[in-house]
Amino acid sequence: MRLTEILAMSNKKQTEQTELEKEEVIDSTEQNNSEENTEAKDPMDELQDQYNQLNDKYLRLYSDFENFRRRTAKERLDLMKSGGEDIFKLLLPLLDDFERAQANMQTATDVPSVKEGVELIYTKFVKELGNKGLKPMESKGEVFDSEIHEAITQIPAPSKKLKGKVVDEVEKGYFLNDKVIRFAKVVVGS
Repeated sequence: MRLTEILAMSNKKQTEQTELEKEEVIDSTEQNNSEENTEAKDPMDELQDQYNQLNDKYLRLYSDFENFRRRTAKERLDLMKSGGEDIFKLLLPLLDDFERAQANMQTATDVPSVKEGVELIYTKFVKELGNKGLKPMESKGEVFDSEIHEAITQIPAPSKKLKGKVVDEVEKGYFLNDKVIRFAKVVVGS
């Protein structure tokens, strides 16, 4: 019996060893599969990380741009609301001068002094506007230029020299920093 027991034990050991070898093979296969999966996931993980970083960078840039756009739009609106402020500050002292002149005209008996006062206000007004870049056009006697003149009518030229030139100026034109802001309305000789 000993021999049979030894043989049975030997078979049992072989079976256990075979099962252990199978388990080791299964474990190593699973480990290889998991390593392959991790190797396969590693490039995907890296790509996913890159995508997340780039997406985050894009979102930050986009939000910065949106903030910039909102800020500039708000500044533009503020500028439009208060853009004429400097002109009004320029005009207010002139308005005060006109009010004082009007009050003096009610009681004034000396017409030349009233004329002189109004002339002073006009001169001050033209000077202040000139300081802001406003210049009147000199059109009378000049060659008609459709870029700066607006012809109201044509009349027969009083002399041959005035043919195709501005004979009369109905409304003065103005430049603001060398840009036409109002065309001169003129009469042209034909």
